Amino acid sequence: MIIKDAKFLISNENPEKCPPQNKPEYAFTGRSNVGKSTLINMLCNRKNLAKTSSTPGKTRLINHFLINNSWYLVDLPGYGYARVSKKEKGKFEKLTPGYINNRKNLMCIFVLIDVRLKPQKSDLTYMEELGEAEVPFAMIFTKSDKPGKNKTVQNVEIYKKEMLKKWEELPPMFISSSITKEGREEILEFIDNINKKW
Repeated sequence: MIIKDAKFLISNENPEKCPPQNKPEYAFTGRSNVGKSTLINMLCNRKNLAKTSSTPGKTRLINHFLINNSWYLVDLPGYGYARVSKKEKGKFEKLTPGYINNRKNLMCIFVLIDVRLKPQKSDLTYMEELGEAEVPFAMIFTKSDKPGKNKTVQNVEIYKKEMLKKWEELPPMFISSSITKEGREEILEFIDNINKKW
């Protein structure tokens, strides 16, 4: 897939005010500081489409982008150790389920995982909840340029073994780097193949 056009549409804290459900939609989420905004910019080949920050937890709204006038890319609030008050944290923790449960055009949620880390409870729990709710999702292991190829492969295998303790089969998995653009073509091809069935 070639990204010819990518534009920001709307930021929202009310799922009911999201764009019309007339196009396939793909959401991206993950623990704070996993490199979500950087990955979105890399996929769309734009430097500042999604706002990046050195402060974890900056994305606190549902952000919709229109890609090639044919599908929506959604930047969801992260989860984990965002430096916000308990009240505010509770507010946007409720935001994501409200969005997921109300978007019939949501084709897949990409859950981003920092490939350098051992399996984190917050990630595993989040994916278990998606599985129980029968929400389609795929995993993207980010920052693969940092540990190196061999270590990245080892860490992904560790993750697979941990998940197979509870899962009968694993979701689609991608290895990516916003620096080397590893995984970009594979992720976009995955989206394109789903779009063709829309």
